[in-house]
Order: sequence, then C-alpha cells, then structure tokens
Amino acid sequence: MTDKQKILCLGPLADGATAALALLREGFETIEVRDAREAKQLAARGEVAGCLCGTSWLDRIETDGADFRRQILDDLPDGVVLVDQENTIHWANHRFCQLNGSEEVMGKNFYAVLTRPEIIGPDFCPFHMALATGRASATKLRVADKQYYQLHVTPLRSPNSPAEKRLVVIVRDITGEVQQQQKLEAIHQAGVKLTDLKPDEVFDMTVEDRIELLKSNILHYTQDLLSFDVVEIRLLEERTGRLIPLLAVGMDQDATGRQLFAEPQGFGVTGFVAATGQSYLCEDTLEDPLYLTGFEGARSSLTVPLMLHDGVIGTFNVESPEPRAFSQDDLVFLEIFAREVAFALNTLELLTAQSAGTAMKSVEAIHRAVARPIDEILNDAVHVLEGYLGHAPEIEHRLKNILREARDIRHLIQEVGKGMTPDEAVPAVLQTADESRFRKVRVLVVDGDAEILDSAHQTLERFGCTVEGAKTGGQAVFLVRASTIDAPYDAIISDIRLPDMTGHNLMQHLQPLFKGRLPLILMQGYGYDPGHSLVKARQDGLHPKAVLYKPFRVEQLLDVIETILQWCKEPPADESGAKPTDSQNHEPKHGGAEAAST
Repeated sequence: MTDKQKILCLGPLADGATAALALLREGFETIEVRDAREAKQLAARGEVAGCLCGTSWLDRIETDGADFRRQILDDLPDGVVLVDQENTIHWANHRFCQLNGSEEVMGKNFYAVLTRPEIIGPDFCPFHMALATGRASATKLRVADKQYYQLHVTPLRSPNSPAEKRLVVIVRDITGEVQQQQKLEAIHQAGVKLTDLKPDEVFDMTVEDRIELLKSNILHYTQDLLSFDVVEIRLLEERTGRLIPLLAVGMDQDATGRQLFAEPQGFGVTGFVAATGQSYLCEDTLEDPLYLTGFEGARSSLTVPLMLHDGVIGTFNVESPEPRAFSQDDLVFLEIFAREVAFALNTLELLTAQSAGTAMKSVEAIHRAVARPIDEILNDAVHVLEGYLGHAPEIEHRLKNILREARDIRHLIQEVGKGMTPDEAVPAVLQTADESRFRKVRVLVVDGDAEILDSAHQTLERFGCTVEGAKTGGQAVFLVRASTIDAPYDAIISDIRLPDMTGHNLMQHLQPLFKGRLPLILMQGYGYDPGHSLVKARQDGLHPKAVLYKPFRVEQLLDVIETILQWCKEPPADESGAKPTDSQNHEPKHGGAEAAST
C-alpha cells in the first residue's frame, strides 16, 4: 500500500516522455493504461490526481473531443483547456467550465473567459513563453478578488498540421493554498505589530500602558484576522502553577474569576493544556468531560498553549456557540498566533526590565553620590556635638537640627529613588524577601572600606532600611550616643578589624549604652583573626548567629538582621532565670549629661 497520489498515464508514450515518467514515479504512483474504458473508470472513481497523455490521445481532443471528454478528462480534478496561438479556446473539460461558471466557452478568448485576471507570475506571458521556447511554462492568476488559479501550459504540435501550434492548459484552483499562506503571513505581521513601539514610545509608556496596548492588539487581531469573538488568555505563574487571567472577552464573569491551575485533571481544558503543552480541540462541549463552561451556550472550544523556548507560559482559549465550529486549520492558525503572542509577552517583559534597569542605575548613582557625604555630615556633627553636650545648649540645639535635617535629606532621596525604580528593578532572587520585615529598620554599618559602606546603602535601602555609615569605632560610638534624636539603631553591623579598634572593643564600648541586648553583628573576611575578636565577643554575649563572612550573599545578610531583630525583642533572663518586665526591654541610654559621663 502507498499513500502517494496517483497519476494516470495514457499510452503509448513517446520516447521523449520516458524521462518525465521517471520523475513522476519519484513523487507519485503511476498507473499506465491504453484502454479508454479502463482510464475512464479510474478517473470516475476519483482515484487519480492528474493525467499524462501521449500525443495520440491529444489528437483525439480535436477529432473526437466530446467522446474523449466524457471518457476521461471530465472526471479529472483540474481544468483542461486546448487553445490556439490566438489564445482562443478550442476545447475545455467540464471542470474548467465549473471554475468559469459557464459551459459556453468554445471559441472565446481564454483570458476573457476568466474576466481578464491579473497575472502574478512567475511567467507573465505563459502562452507566448511556451510557444516561443517549445517548453512548458507556469504561472499564477488572481481572478476577481479572492480566487487564485495555477496554470501549467504545454505546447502541442499536431501530427496532422505541423505548422499549427496549440497549447494544452492545466488550470488548478489554488485559492485555499494561497489564502492559507496569506493568513500565515498576516499572522506573522500581526505578531510583529503586537509590540510595535517606537523608541521614544517605549520610555514614555508605563508598564501598565504597555500591557493594555498589547492586550488591545491581541484582541484586535484575534477578532479581525482569526474571526474569533470569545477569547481568554491566561498566564502561568511558575512558582504556584496558577493560571492568571490576562485577557477575557465574551466569557462569563464566573468563568473569568475561576481559579485554574496547570493540572491535567480537575481544572478543565485550560488546566490540561497548560500541564501537557498540547493543544485541545473540544468539538462538542456537551460530550467532553474536560470542558468547564466558559460562557452560557458555548458548544465548542479550541485551546492552545503559549509556548516560549519549549516551555509553557500560558494558554490561549477561544469558544463558539456552534458545535464543531473549529477546524484543523483553525488549530494550526491559533497555534502560530499563540507563538507570536508568547514572543510579544517576552518582548514586553524585556522592555520592562530594560526600563527598570535604567531607573535602577540612576537610583544607585544617586546613592553613590549622596549617601556617603551625608554619612560624613552626620559623623562630623556628632563629633562636634560630643564636646557641647550639657555645656552649650544653643550650639547643641543647632547641631541636633543639622543631624535631623541631614537624615531628612537622606529619607527624601530614598523616597524619590523608590518612585524612580519600579518593582521589577529588584532582582528576581530578592523579590521573595518580605520587604515589610525591614521597613523603617535603622541600621548602622561600621567599616573602614568605603565600598562596603556604599554596598550597604545600595542593598539594604532597597528593602526599606535606613542606613548610616561610620568608618571607625569612635564614630560609631558617637552616632549611637546621638541616636536619641530620631530612634535607636535596630542593628549595628561592624567589621572585626576597624582602623581604631577591634569588633570586640567596639562591643565593649557599646554595651553600656544599651540596657537590653546589644543588636551587634560582626563581619570578617575568610582569614585569621589575630585578636580572637569573635571568640571574645561571643563570650561577652554576642548572638551565636550574629556573624557574617565577607563576601556574603544578600539573603544571608537579611537573615542575620532578621535573627538579631527577633532576638532583641525577646526579654533576656536575669541571673535568677526570671525575665524582666516590658519596661526593661533594651533602650539605649539617651544623650545629655548622663550619656556624656558614660
């Protein structure tokens, strides 16, 4: 058995046709017959896709055209026409008359019968080319608005009249093929235009505006190009497997609000398609156990996955009130359009990330330019303040105003930065962190390395922390003493080797300033600790987990800060094992004479 199409070969064939027959056998199953009755029966049963004739058979078109037409050519799927040098029709089979819509074609001009069609190539003078070269010619015609024919023109010399030239024209209706190709091209162009934004438009539009534009374009092309009126698109949330509605038109509100997950069972056709990555054609909703009602009266649906890099990122669903409303062609077209939609969504995400990245760089530049100068102002102010506490109230008041205003400037810059930087600017690995844990948390970072201080500002301020920096232990002590102006520090992060002291020395200076637990975290590089600062600090009450090894990951830094925040909220046990009252929770010894004498 073979699936090849069959070609009827009416012999005997001339020697020159041997090569043509060999070529035909490579792509078709050839059936050679010499009896007209047998040929007619094969053609009548619709078993042949074409016919190869010897010249003796073609002569019969002229001498016994009617009989030959009845026997063979009327049953062929293509039109067959015999024309002369003037393009006048001498004979045509029944199929050509069907294509033309009239049996009255004899003696008329071939092109006039087809209402002067447009020749669209590749041969723009197929009849002249075949007569001039003696070889077959081919071209396509556009008839009326939406009809397309393929012509195959073969020159014929009659043995009875060698000087008289005739042409055999095979006319095939290729409208379906051309329209399918046009639709594919239109779908591709629609996909290009889904996110067709000029450079200035990209940065002028917000993320929400771009999403709305994309949704509007998707709906337009779905309705205008594919002729689908009931549409639902859902995007797959990879972390949870939930299918989140992006676009819904014509769907019932209950269906749009329905919770769906990418599971092969229990969540309808959409869940099945998202889970398997396979398209699904529901021909009759009343008979399909997977179908969940999209709108009242729906009788058929078509659902395809949104695929990007071989992965499912969502689903595209269309529905109809008619059973079996969607064909395999509809399935192919929707799959192609869905791929374009997936690429458009990916492009939108990249544009958003690019915009977010640009804003993020701007904010980081502000931090680098302003954060450390403000730290210097704070350190200089508290250093001067130390000498005037309790002695010169007016100067003390002015210095405290300087501290307050410097911190207000920092807060204002942070708020402007948050407005400039969309949520997408925070790296995905960090978006899982709960920012509310660190909002308004005040952190003092002590390190002689300016890059560490810059990094602390850029990292922790993304999560809502208020960060201040000091380069020495002495500056840190002054800042802690002066912290009564706003609020005490919630966490102090210090390197174990500062320019003027060790981390353990700093701990000893800070402990008298806190009645409760000291929220200190010590940092060290991977190296030898000559002063055994960490060991001594742990012996003096440093939390066992309050240690960071540089370079550390952001997640580790956040986890340690959270541990210390929680630890300091817990009331410590006294020597008898009893816990103090709430009034004994840690508070720094605020400034003034008491702080100065400490």
